[in-house]
Amino acid sequence: MPGTPSSPPGLPAAVPHSLVEDAIAIFTGVALISVGVALFTSAGLLTGGTAGLAFLLHYAAGWGFGKVFFVINLPFYWLALRKFGKAFTLKTFIAVALLSLLTELQPQFLHFADLQPLYAAIAGGLITGTGFLALFRHRCSLGGVGILALYLQDRHGWRAGKIQMGLDCAIVLLALWSVEPSRVAYSVVGAVALNLVLAMNHRPGRYMVV
Repeated sequence: MPGTPSSPPGLPAAVPHSLVEDAIAIFTGVALISVGVALFTSAGLLTGGTAGLAFLLHYAAGWGFGKVFFVINLPFYWLALRKFGKAFTLKTFIAVALLSLLTELQPQFLHFADLQPLYAAIAGGLITGTGFLALFRHRCSLGGVGILALYLQDRHGWRAGKIQMGLDCAIVLLALWSVEPSRVAYSVVGAVALNLVLAMNHRPGRYMVV
């Protein structure tokens, strides 16, 4: 797998994940992310990544969200295929499709009657970050910023969590022109909580991704 470090001297060789392990991890990660998304949306908070950017462009220019989201992600999928290979790209497509399905079905099973925004930001960020961690450790992402963060970590050793945190916060802050500052502030808290999980747990030398 491109970008995968070899095991340090004196340690046993890393054992590759099986297809079953990958499938379970992708479902687990996406399920956790869908719960985090439900917390964010129920509290009226914003999201980062290419989805957040697509929403901003949709509101600003009136372009269809689906078309904008598709176009924004095109260079990232090209990057995934070129730098991480077919397996990573295929798993990413599967994860994106599964998340779309779960978020459509989830309102039938999950409801929040009263949700405090700060709690939603912190809990949603931590849950979503844990879901992303499961995906990243099985060479998978949800496209967009996640692919770029993984590439920069593999290429330059920069922590994926810190890269994604900065980009997510920047995208959320762009909403200040149309959203009340309190909601933007809570959204930034959520982005920081999400990416702290990645910055602490997904870093070069701490986990051998195979």
